[in-house]
Amino acid sequence: MVHVEEAKCSDMEHLIDLLTLLFSQEAEFTPQRDIQRTGLQLILEDSKVGSIFVLKEEGSVVGMVSLLWTISTALGGKVAFLEDMIIKPEYRGKGYGKQLVDYAIAHAKKVTCKRITLLTDTDNDAAQHFYKRLGFHDSSMKPMRLLVK
Repeated sequence: MVHVEEAKCSDMEHLIDLLTLLFSQEAEFTPQRDIQRTGLQLILEDSKVGSIFVLKEEGSVVGMVSLLWTISTALGGKVAFLEDMIIKPEYRGKGYGKQLVDYAIAHAKKVTCKRITLLTDTDNDAAQHFYKRLGFHDSSMKPMRLLVK
């Protein structure tokens, strides 16, 4: 049976495997296990930073999604960035992605989060369609980045 739960440090290698899969299919990122491990540790060790949720089947991690917290002055409260949404290919198309994101949304509501923002590759029509079915909509704001090294 497939279920969702909060990730634990013991899930680390599975999470890194999923991020390797995710970053292999995204235009802007490259998988780097040590860097992904460091980022995951920062989240897992401090609930003020964010929460990671995993989809498990018989103890094996088959999907993940993260909510990273910040404050919006426009909304006067906690908001989140939804990141690292990935389901193993053999589990796609079965409603598990919806189950995972619905769980994350319910958690966000429970902690009085006022908005969830996410980014997708501009050419990833499947992901955009998936998120729109879950109630997300296009923003008139354009994301911009500055890598600070």
